[in-house]
Amino acid sequence: HAIPHMKKAGGGSIINLSSIYGLIGAPDAPPYHASKGAVRLMTKTDAMLYAPDNIRVNSVHPGFIWTPMVENHLKTTGQDLEAAKQATAALHPLGHMGEPNDIAWGIVFLASDESKFMTGSELVIDGGYTAH
Repeated sequence: HAIPHMKKAGGGSIINLSSIYGLIGAPDAPPYHASKGAVRLMTKTDAMLYAPDNIRVNSVHPGFIWTPMVENHLKTTGQDLEAAKQATAALHPLGHMGEPNDIAWGIVFLASDESKFMTGSELVIDGGYTAH
């Protein structure tokens, strides 16, 4: 619904939220991984489709961010929550999970003119998780 309005306005920025699991695989939650991979490729397709209209389309790929979703996921592991949180934090080269503001600032950047030459890009905000 927004595309006609963005075209009329002369362009804009669409930011899709994917996940590190849109980039790499893992042995759990196949539907989640498939949907996040689909968001990644939809972003690239839409970036090419709408570039002539000056509409940029990018995706954000968060790592483990301490949110209710991650907390609930860790509770299902059967471990003590604090132990599961520490084990998950240790998977990140930076040694900790992210916070919602870490993702928000990436989105602000993609929405701004500071990223005016970015389209079809994947902004990975994951504390280095996908670097290994």
